[in-house]
Amino acid sequence: MPARAAPLTPEELRRRLKDLEKSEDGLSERECIKEKLSLMHSFLQADVQNQLKDLETQLRQEELSEDRYLAQVKALLPKELSLGNGDAPEPGQKTNGYTENGTCGSDEESERPSHKGVEDAAMETEDAAASSSFSTPLSSPTVSKARRGRRSKSNSENRKSPGSSRITRSSGKQPTIVAMFSKGSTKRKSEEVNGEVKHEMNTEPEEEEEESGEKDQDEKRIKMESKDGSEVMEEANQVKIITPVKTTPPKCADCRQYLDDPDLKFFQGDPDDALDEPEMLTDERLSIFDANEDGFESYDDLPQHKVTSFSVYDRKGHLCPFDTGLIERNIELYFSGTVKPIYDDNPCLDGGVRAKKMGPINAWWITGFDGGEKALIGFTTAFADYILMESSEEYAPIFALMQEKIYMSKIVVEFLQNNPDVSYEDLLNKIETTVPPAGLNFNRFTEDSLLRHAQFVVEQVESYDEAGDSDEPPVLITPCMRDLIKLAGVTLGKRRAARRQAIRHPTKIDKDKGPTKATTTKLVYLIFDTFFSEQIEKDEKEEDKENASKRRRCGVCEVCQQPECGKCKACQDMIKFGGSGKSKQACFHRRCPNLAVREADEDEEVDDNIPEVPSPKKMLQGRKKKQNKSRISWVGDPVKSDGKKDYYQKVCIDSETLQVGDCVSVSPDDPTKALYLARITAMWEDANNEPMFHVHWFCRGTDTVLGATSDPLELFLVDECEDMQLSYIHGKVNVIYKAPSENWALEGGLDVEIKMVEDDGRTYFYQMWYDQEYARFETPPKTQPSEDNKYKFCMSCTRLDEVRQKEIPKALEPREEVDGKMYYSLATKNGVQFRVGDGVFLLPDAFSFSLRLASPVKRLRKEAVDEELHPEHYRKYSEYIKGSNQDAPGPYRIGRIKAIFCNMRSNGRPNEAEIKLRVYKLYRPENTHKSVKASYHADINLLYWSDEEAIVEFRDVQGRCTVVYGEDLTECIHDYSASGSDRFYFLEAYNAKTKSFEDPPYHARSSGNKGKGKGKGKGKSKAKSSGASEPSEIEAPEMKPLKLRTLDVFSGCGGLSEGFHQAEVSDTSWAVEMWEPAAQAFRLNNPGTTVFTEDCNVLLKLVMSGEKTNSLGQKLPQKGDVELLCGGPPCQGFSGMNRFNSRTYSKFKNSLVVSFLSYCDYYRPRFFLLENVRNFVSFRRSMVLKLTLRCLVRMGYQCTFGVLQVPCSGSISAGGKLSWGLGAGEGGQNPIAVESHCFTCSSMAEKLPHVPEAPLHVFLASLGLPAQCGGWTTRNLLANITRTYSGPFRTITVRDTMSDLPEIRNGASALEISYNGEPQSWFQRQIRGSQYQPILRDHICKDMSALVAARMRHIPLAPGSDWRDLPNIEGAALSDGQYTNSERLPYTHHDKKNGRSNMGAMRGVCSCAEGKPCDPADRQFNTLIPWCLPHTGNRHNHWAGLYGRLEWDGFFSTTVTNPEPMGKQGRVLHPEQHRVVSVRECARSQGFPDTYRLFGNVLDKHRQVGNAVPPPLAKAIGLEIKACVLAKMKEEAAESIKQEKMEILD
Repeated sequence: MPARAAPLTPEELRRRLKDLEKSEDGLSERECIKEKLSLMHSFLQADVQNQLKDLETQLRQEELSEDRYLAQVKALLPKELSLGNGDAPEPGQKTNGYTENGTCGSDEESERPSHKGVEDAAMETEDAAASSSFSTPLSSPTVSKARRGRRSKSNSENRKSPGSSRITRSSGKQPTIVAMFSKGSTKRKSEEVNGEVKHEMNTEPEEEEEESGEKDQDEKRIKMESKDGSEVMEEANQVKIITPVKTTPPKCADCRQYLDDPDLKFFQGDPDDALDEPEMLTDERLSIFDANEDGFESYDDLPQHKVTSFSVYDRKGHLCPFDTGLIERNIELYFSGTVKPIYDDNPCLDGGVRAKKMGPINAWWITGFDGGEKALIGFTTAFADYILMESSEEYAPIFALMQEKIYMSKIVVEFLQNNPDVSYEDLLNKIETTVPPAGLNFNRFTEDSLLRHAQFVVEQVESYDEAGDSDEPPVLITPCMRDLIKLAGVTLGKRRAARRQAIRHPTKIDKDKGPTKATTTKLVYLIFDTFFSEQIEKDEKEEDKENASKRRRCGVCEVCQQPECGKCKACQDMIKFGGSGKSKQACFHRRCPNLAVREADEDEEVDDNIPEVPSPKKMLQGRKKKQNKSRISWVGDPVKSDGKKDYYQKVCIDSETLQVGDCVSVSPDDPTKALYLARITAMWEDANNEPMFHVHWFCRGTDTVLGATSDPLELFLVDECEDMQLSYIHGKVNVIYKAPSENWALEGGLDVEIKMVEDDGRTYFYQMWYDQEYARFETPPKTQPSEDNKYKFCMSCTRLDEVRQKEIPKALEPREEVDGKMYYSLATKNGVQFRVGDGVFLLPDAFSFSLRLASPVKRLRKEAVDEELHPEHYRKYSEYIKGSNQDAPGPYRIGRIKAIFCNMRSNGRPNEAEIKLRVYKLYRPENTHKSVKASYHADINLLYWSDEEAIVEFRDVQGRCTVVYGEDLTECIHDYSASGSDRFYFLEAYNAKTKSFEDPPYHARSSGNKGKGKGKGKGKSKAKSSGASEPSEIEAPEMKPLKLRTLDVFSGCGGLSEGFHQAEVSDTSWAVEMWEPAAQAFRLNNPGTTVFTEDCNVLLKLVMSGEKTNSLGQKLPQKGDVELLCGGPPCQGFSGMNRFNSRTYSKFKNSLVVSFLSYCDYYRPRFFLLENVRNFVSFRRSMVLKLTLRCLVRMGYQCTFGVLQVPCSGSISAGGKLSWGLGAGEGGQNPIAVESHCFTCSSMAEKLPHVPEAPLHVFLASLGLPAQCGGWTTRNLLANITRTYSGPFRTITVRDTMSDLPEIRNGASALEISYNGEPQSWFQRQIRGSQYQPILRDHICKDMSALVAARMRHIPLAPGSDWRDLPNIEGAALSDGQYTNSERLPYTHHDKKNGRSNMGAMRGVCSCAEGKPCDPADRQFNTLIPWCLPHTGNRHNHWAGLYGRLEWDGFFSTTVTNPEPMGKQGRVLHPEQHRVVSVRECARSQGFPDTYRLFGNVLDKHRQVGNAVPPPLAKAIGLEIKACVLAKMKEEAAESIKQEKMEILD
C-alpha cells in the first residue's frame, strides 16, 4: 500500500497533481498511478483503501500481473485517476465514498453491504456518485424508504409549511412556437400539491422504484462478475486512446443524465436565509399576499412573480434542463432563486426574496417574445406562476440552450413561411447568418446547435402546421425540414395532444410575396385546364377505390393513436359525427406527420420502374382482325402491271369506294384497343388473285411520349408501313393535314380554339412526323413521288430504304489487288466518308501499344484501422467512392488510315461485307512511358506519331477526326484546336522501343491526301462529319450566320447566355432575373443587355397589354423581336404532382413552367430552349414533361427532348443532368440541352437539330440514366448520341481544374488576389483565357464554425475520406480557443444491426440502435464525430460522403449551391486544404472562365454558380443551333441559285 502522505488541503492537492501532470512524461504508467494514489489516499473511503491494499498485496505475491493490476485500479477509481487538470475532489465532496457540501451519505449507502470484487467497487462508485448531496442523514432505515425533505446549509431540518389541499388538474404540456406569438400563457398542473407530499402517499412507489433499482444493480454486478481474467487482461493491454465501453453507463433515474458524465453538475445548495415557497410568497417585499391571506383556491388566482438567479434540479440535486420532457413524465423538478415582484424588470438580486426548493414544477410555458426578440419563459407550481429572468451562474449553460432552441424555432418557422422551397443548406445559411438578440447567453447559431435542437424545432413546426388552415401545405414537408428530420433522426408525432392545448390564439406571420399568379396565354391555359379537369375527376374515382385498402397513417406515432376530435371540418363530415362522409379526410389532429414526410419524399423520387409507353412499332406486331367484306371489286383497269402484280387506283368495298391516298381504319384483334389508322399508298392483285394494299401507318398521340396528355384526334406520321389484304379494312376515315399558317409567328397569344377539328368519330388531323426511336416531333418529310411511281409510292419505304443504305458500310473507288486483297481509296459509313490519310476514332480496345505500361493504379486495399480511435470506419465496407474516376473508361484510340481493303473470296470477288483498315497508331501522352502525369500538362488534343500499325474492322470505327503535323498549320495551334472537337495535332514521333521522342518521318508530315491548315484537302465532296460543331469546308465568310436576338428568362448569373456567346450564335438583348445578386452579375458580364429585375409574369402581362416599357422605363421586347428564347424555370410548383387534386393543380397552373410556355406562345421565337434538372421527368410519370411537349406541339413547334451529362461537355461537375427541350418556330430551329433535361423546339419550316454529339470527354457510365424514365427508354433520352462507351478526350479531373489556384484558409475573404503561378493543365490554360490576367477573383470560401473547422482538420487527405474517418478523441482544440467536450463521443448502446467492434466495444449512440424509442438524454453534441450521423447512419447509407474530400483525380459529384460538409452535396472539402471549396473552384467546375464576374457575398456567389447552366454545355447547344441556321441559309442559297438558273433557261 502506498505510504500515506501528510494531510493536504484541497488547494495543495490540486497544485501537487498539476505538478505531477507536468512531469508525467518521465514516469511510467504504474509510477504515475502510485503517485496519484499516495496524494489522494487520505481522501478515499476505508473500504476503497482496503481494496487497494488487497490489490497491492496480490501484485507483490505475483498473483496479479502489473498490467492487470493497473487495469483493476483504473476500474476502481476511474474518475480520480483521470483528473488531468488537477481538479482534485475536496473533502466535502463525494466522489468515491466521500461527501460533498459537507453532508454525509444517506442511510441507504451506509446500510448497503460492501462487495469485495473490484467490479462491485466500481459500481458502488457509480452509485455513490449518483446519490444526492441533499439527502437527509437519518439513521432510521424505515424513513430512508420515503422521500425526504432537503436540508439547507443552515438548517438541520426543513421548515414545514402547510400547503394547500387543493388538487390541480393535470394536463401534459409542451411549449410551442405558436405560443410565442400569443400574449396569453398556457399551463399544466400536476396532481401533486407541492414537493412536500405526504410520505404515506409515495411510500409504496418509492419502495418499488428502489427494489427495481437494486435489481438492476444486481444484474449489472452479475454481468461484470461473469467476465473472466482473460477479458480483464485484454482490457489492460489496450494502451490506445479509447477504452471500449462494455456496458451502458448508468443514468440518473430522474433526469436521465449519465452519472459518469464530467459535465454533470450538482446544485450547490441554498443560502441560509432562503425561505420555503409558501413562506416566501407571504413576504411583504412581493406586495401580493400577506401571511394571513388565502389566495390559492382557484387556478386563476395564482399570483405571478419573477425569479432571477435561479437553478433547476431534480430530487438528487442534479442540475438539469426542464424542456426535455421530464415535467411531462411527472418527474419532480425543483428550482431555487431570488423571487421579485412582477413589475420589477431589473434582474439583479436587490429587492428580491431568496427562496429554496420551489416546486415541484407542474408546468413550464412561454408567454411570447418580449419586444419580439426574447422569449418569456415561466414555471407553474401549486402556489404561483414565475417568469424567468436571469439564471444563476452555474445554471447559465443549461438555460442558454433553452433560450437558443426557442429563438431558433422562431427563426425556422418565420423563414419557412416565407420560403417553402428552400434547401437544408439555405436554412443552415439563415441560421448561421442570424445574429442572436442581445441579452442571450450565446453569440452565434451553428449547424451543431440546429441539429442539437432539431427535435424541439420540428415539434414547433408541427404545432404551427396544426394551427394553420387545413388547405395550406404543411411546413413540415418542405425539403429542408425533411432533410433535417433525416439527418438528426427526429421522431415525429410526439406529445401532439399536449401541444394542441398550448395553441390558443396563434399570430400569423405575413408571408413574403413570391412570384405572382402565372400570366398565361389562352392556348396554354386551355391545354392545362382541359387535361387537369379530366385527370382530377379520374384520380378521385381511383382514390375512392383504393381508400379502403390503402394505409393512410403509420399507426405508430402518438398522432395516429389519438382519437378524432369531433370538432374539425374533417370530423364534422364523418358519418359517425353526422356528416356526409364525402371528403374522406382524416381528422386534422390525426394527420400523420410520418406519412406526410414519406409522401413528400416519394414525390421527389425518380421512378425507375415506370411501365413503358406503347411504341408505334407495336402496330406491326399487333394482330389485326379480318373484316367480313364479301364484295370487293376493282374500279377501272390496272394503272400498272409488273408481271406479278396488277396495280389499281380504286377499289369498291361493300359499296364504299377507296382510292390510293385515302385514309382507312383497321380493327385490332383485341377489341379493347383503338382502331389502327393508316393511309393507302398502293393497291394491287397478286398472283393468287388476292386483293392487297400497302398502308403507311399513323400513330395516335397516346402511342407517343405525350401519352394521355395528347389530343385524342391528333395523329402523327411514323416510319411504319406494311402489306395487308383489303379485307382487313374496317372503313374510310378523314385525316386532314394542318399546315402552319403563313402568319404563324404573329399569331402567338391570340384567342384560339383548342379543337383543331370537330369530333364526328371519323375525322382526325396531323401536323407532325414522329420519330419513335428518339422521341422527336418534326415537320412531315417533303419527299414527292416521281411520275413513274405514283401508283406505289410510300414515303415510309423511301425513308427507311435511305436510312438502310446510309448505314451499310461500303468500299468505293477500288485501286488495286495485291496478295489476295482488294485496296480502295474510299469507304463510307453512316453517310461519312473515310479516305486514306484520314484520322479515325476507334474504341479503346481496338488495338494495344507495344509499350506495356503498368496497369492503372488501383486504390490500395484498406489496411486495418484502430477501431477504438476510428469507431465509424467499419461503415466504409464499400469500395465505391462518389466523385471518383477510378473506373472511368479510356478515350478513343486514334489512328491514321494507311490502307482500306477487303479480302478476296474464292470466287475472285472482294468480300465487301468485311471492310478492314490498316492504320498508323497514334500515341496520347498517357500512352507513352511518361504515363498519366504527362497528360496533365499536355494539350488535351496532343498526339505523338508512330510507325506502329494495326489492322482494325471498319465497323469498329467510331468517327472521323483531323490529325495534322503542327508545323504544317497556317494558323496557331490554339485557333486550330478551337475550330472543332475533332482537331488533333502532333509535333513529335514516339519510339516505344527506345522510349524516346523523335522528329516525325516525312510520310507523317506530308500526307498525300492532306493539305496545310484546317484539314484542307479532305475533299469537298465528302459528307459532313458526325459532330455538328465541326466546321464545314463549304463554309465561307459570307455564309456566317447572323447572331440571334435572344431573351433569357430565369437567366441567373448568365451561364446559358455565356455558352451561347462562346458559340457565337446569339446576342442576348434581354434577360429576366428576379433575384437581385444574380441580376447584377448578369449585368457585369453583359453590359449591353437590358436586364429586368422583376417578376416574369408582370413583364409578360405588360407586353400582352400593349405596353412598350416597364415602370423603370426599360424597353420591353415586342412580337417579332425575339428569335431565341431560352431559360430554366424552377420546378417547385409541381413538387407534389404525384397526387393529382385541385390543390396540386392550382400550384402547377401557377408555376413558372406555365409562365415560360406562355412566353414561348406569345413571342413565337425561331428557337426555344427549356432546360431543367433531371427530376423534370419523374413527377407523375413525367406528366410535367408531357404537358410541356403537348403545349409546344400544339403551338406548331417541332420539338424533342433529351438528357446528357454535364462532364461530357467539358466541365467536371456531375450535378445536373440537364434536361433540355428545344424548339424551332416557323423559320427557325431548336436546340437541345445537356445533363439536365432540355426541350429543343423549332418552327415547322425549320430543321430540328439533334443533341450535341456526346460525350466529348469520357465519363463514368454508371452516372447515366435509369433504364426507363417516364415511359421513355434511355435510347429516347440520349437522342442521337453514338458515343456510349468512350469519347475523343480523356476525363477532366479536379487536378486539371484547380491545382494552380493559390492556397487559402477557412473563411478566406479577399476578393482579388494574385495567381502566384502559371497554369499547369490544358483546362487551366483554357479557363484563364488567352489574354494575360494577373488578378484572380472570387477565390473565397465560407467561414465555417470552429467545430466544423476542427472536424475538417481531422479528415485525412486520402481519397474517399469522409466523416467515417474522424478520430474519436477528446479535447480537440477549436480555432476560437474553445475545446470540444472533454469526453469523446460515448457509444452507450448495443447496435442490433452492426453488432460490436472487434474489441467488443458497442457501436450504438442512442437507444434506438437497440430497437427502442429514442431517448433525448442520449444526444451528444460538440464532439468531433457528429452524434447525429452514427445515430441515423444505418437508415441513410451511412451518410457516405458527408465531410468528404474531393479526389484530385476525381470530379465534383454534384453542383454546389452552398458547400456544407453535412449538406446534400457531401464531398465539398478541398483535397488537401482544411476548408470547403471556394467560389472560384466551383465556378471552374461548371466551366465558367476566370474572367467571369459574380456579385454579392460568398453565399450569393455560390448560389449563382450552382444554379447556372454550365457554359460548355450551353456552347455545345449553341453550336447545334448555329449548324441549323447555317443549313437553312445553305438551302435558301441553293434554292436561289436554282431559281436563277430556271429564269435564265426561260
